[in-house]
Amino acid sequence: MKKNHLTLSIYGIQDVDNKDYPTMIHDHNICLFQQGEIKKYLQLERYTRNKYDNQLPRYLEDILRKENLAGKDDLDLIFVDGVVGSAFLNERGNIRFESRLNDDLSNDLVEGMGYWFGKKVNAYSCPHELAHIYSSIPFFGMFKNNSLLIHFDGGASQSNFSAWFYDRGMLQQIEHHWDLDYLASFFNSNALTFSIIGAGPQDQNSLPGKLMGFSSYGNYKEDIEKWLKDNQYFQDIWGNKKLFFNKLLRDWGIQLRHFNQKNSFIQDIAATVQYIFQRDFIEYIRRLNNDVQANYLYYTGGSALNIKCNAALVEQQIFKEVFIPPCTNDSGLSIGAGALLEWTKHKRISQHSAYLNNWGLNTDQTRIVKSTTREAAKKIIEGKAVGVCNGYGETGPRALGNRSIIARADSEELARYVSEELKGREWYRPLAPVLLEKNLEYFTGEKSNYSLARYMLTDFRIKPERQKEIEGVVHVDGTSRIQVIEERTQNPFMFDLLTYLDGKEGIKALINTSFNAKGRPIVHAEKDALKEAQEMGLKFVVLNGRLVSVNG
Repeated sequence: MKKNHLTLSIYGIQDVDNKDYPTMIHDHNICLFQQGEIKKYLQLERYTRNKYDNQLPRYLEDILRKENLAGKDDLDLIFVDGVVGSAFLNERGNIRFESRLNDDLSNDLVEGMGYWFGKKVNAYSCPHELAHIYSSIPFFGMFKNNSLLIHFDGGASQSNFSAWFYDRGMLQQIEHHWDLDYLASFFNSNALTFSIIGAGPQDQNSLPGKLMGFSSYGNYKEDIEKWLKDNQYFQDIWGNKKLFFNKLLRDWGIQLRHFNQKNSFIQDIAATVQYIFQRDFIEYIRRLNNDVQANYLYYTGGSALNIKCNAALVEQQIFKEVFIPPCTNDSGLSIGAGALLEWTKHKRISQHSAYLNNWGLNTDQTRIVKSTTREAAKKIIEGKAVGVCNGYGETGPRALGNRSIIARADSEELARYVSEELKGREWYRPLAPVLLEKNLEYFTGEKSNYSLARYMLTDFRIKPERQKEIEGVVHVDGTSRIQVIEERTQNPFMFDLLTYLDGKEGIKALINTSFNAKGRPIVHAEKDALKEAQEMGLKFVVLNGRLVSVNG
């Protein structure tokens, strides 16, 4: 590696099956660093318009050539490994990486051999676990001293849970294993939870959010937990769902012919599964920290998208602060691996906003003018939904105001229209609000904010007397997954819009949901936004600072 070289980080491991949907590998992405700063980043799905796209070997050369990076000499290459291996080979065979096989989890980068457009070059492999861990530092700075770092997901290279301790520049591996696989499996491979949601194998990446939202309609029941455990959580009833219904009738006297989502027992099962996940996970973290006595927690991996668990973890006050990056799932692996190599080279990483999805976009400079803000505000006041496609897109799965659909949050009817009719989402899934930090206490009573709210990664309990004001974004359990905007530099358009609506109309929060229809990725370029709006029937879109009327 050379200090004056750019760092090109690639997560593009080939999946184990050649199906039209991901099986074990998903969310391919690439990231380009220069002197500790992210210059270019792309979640592949935004480029190809295929949700959770895992076909980077097919597209990588084209992507690189369009940005004049193909065959570039001043690059340090780093590839992220996975549970299925560490080798990478693009479709034409002119980009290749091979690394030695490891029997254990490495604490650092692993040297390998790369083939870069006909040239043999040195390259590096980053363990999947470490890529998750290091995906935090471009957003929060280098880890604080006395920090516990954990990754928890469906499966990395050597584990689905790993823990590390950081202090005074030293990173020490504590443990890595599959002991918590039974918790992760609720959300990625359990036949019962898939059946409850009505999901198939092609839906495994969308099931966690759906199950989490649905679980709020039920209640944890100790006797249901015992029953589920006695039956191994009905983990393998894929081809024999009658087994579940027969035992349901025999043990509970409940006769069902299908998984009726309106049935209270089915809702209680989902709530019990969610409760087990967060209880067992938090208790494990508590025991782990009893040994290391860390003050801070950096939490990464796909499981960190479980906001109900995140909120419960924060409430336990095990740590002074909990940090979760916006791209905590596999979409952040190229960011984390690149950050590790850049830190190794420069001992410095710039802090970034969440708005990094910029591959193929000319500029992030969106001209915010009062007339556009007030035009958009007028449409919102009238009860219209407005799409937003400003500047660079967000990294990770959450829309944070640059690739969002926004509307008034004080109408259940409007929320239902946005969620179910515009976006085609299920009836039980909640919408989230965006609001200014100064209004957080007004709705929740919380005086202090934490970084999780900046990235919509926790929920808050809404005061009963305030729920009617934002009834469109209050979930059935009285909580809401709030995104907080702290200052104008965070998102000038959303800050100005919220400030105007609050000051002129008393509207203190807006619906904020991702700008995409069901089964499609969040929009990337202006043309994507216009096409998506036309197909969805969305009538107004803010495109890089100007309000555009769509569909007549």
